[in-house]
Amino acid sequence: MPEPLPRSAYGDLVARALAEDVGSGDVTTAAIVPDTAQASGAIVARQTLVVAGLDVAREVFAQVDAAVAWSALKEDGDLCATEDVLAEVRGPAASLLAAERTALNFLQQLSGIATLTRRCVDLAAGRLEVLDTRKTAPGLRALAKYAVRCGGGVNHRVALFDGVLIKDNHIRIAGSIGEAVRRVRARGLSMPIEVEAQSLRDVAAALEAGADIVMLDNLSDEEMRQAVRSIDGRARVEISGRVTLDRIPALVAIGADCVSIGALTHSAPAADLSLEMEPDGRSAAR
Repeated sequence: MPEPLPRSAYGDLVARALAEDVGSGDVTTAAIVPDTAQASGAIVARQTLVVAGLDVAREVFAQVDAAVAWSALKEDGDLCATEDVLAEVRGPAASLLAAERTALNFLQQLSGIATLTRRCVDLAAGRLEVLDTRKTAPGLRALAKYAVRCGGGVNHRVALFDGVLIKDNHIRIAGSIGEAVRRVRARGLSMPIEVEAQSLRDVAAALEAGADIVMLDNLSDEEMRQAVRSIDGRARVEISGRVTLDRIPALVAIGADCVSIGALTHSAPAADLSLEMEPDGRSAAR
C-alpha cells in the first residue's frame, strides 16, 4: 500500500463534488425514504480490479453525514476479485443514497487507473519502470498519481515545478537542443535534465549536450534499439508515445530504463463497482 494521501489533498474536492451532485437536495430520496430509515451497504467489485481511493470514498460519506459508519475490508493497492466487498457502510438510508454516486465516481475512476497501471507493470515484468505523465484531469492530479502508485507505477514529475523536461516547443524556441540545455544549466537547477528526442539526430544532440535522461518520443522500435546502443548507459532512457498494453512486451526487449504512459491517467476505463444496500442494517453483500 502506498503512503496514504493527506486529507488536504481531497477534502475540498469532495465538498465540491457533493455540491455539484446533491445541490439543494436529493428529491427522489426525500420523496421515498423516511428520515428515520436506517440501512447498510456494501461496495462490491464487479470485475477483477486494483482498488484505489478508499479514503476518498470514506470522506464522501463522512461529509454527507458524520453518523455513517464506514468499515474498509480492503486496502488501496489490493487486487480484488469479482464480487469482493471493498467496504461496508451503515447509517441513515437517505445519507447513504446521497453519498453513493459521488463515492463511487471517485472510487471507480481511481481504481480504473490503478488497475490499468498494474496490468502495465505486470507486462513490464520488472524490466521497465512504468511512469505516468501530466496528462490528468485538471484538479485531479494528486488523486490520479496516487492511483498510479496504488497500481505499482512510478510518478514522473508531479508538475512543471519539480522536474526539467525539455520538449519540442522548448527546443524550437531556444533554437537547438544544445542551447536549451545550456540555458537550463545556466540557471543552476539541482535537477536532472531530461530531453525529448524525436529522431536519432536528436538523441545524438541530447548526449552531446550532457542530458541526464533522453526521452525517445514516437520513435520506431528499430530506431529505439539504435538509440539505446548509442546512449550505452551514458543517460537514462525513457520510451514515450503511442504506448499500449499490446506494445509493452516488445518495448521491454529494447533495453530502455522506463516507459511513460499517458493513458494511465487520461484513458483508463472506470472500474466496475456498485453499492448494494439493504434496509434495517441487514447484510447487503451479494
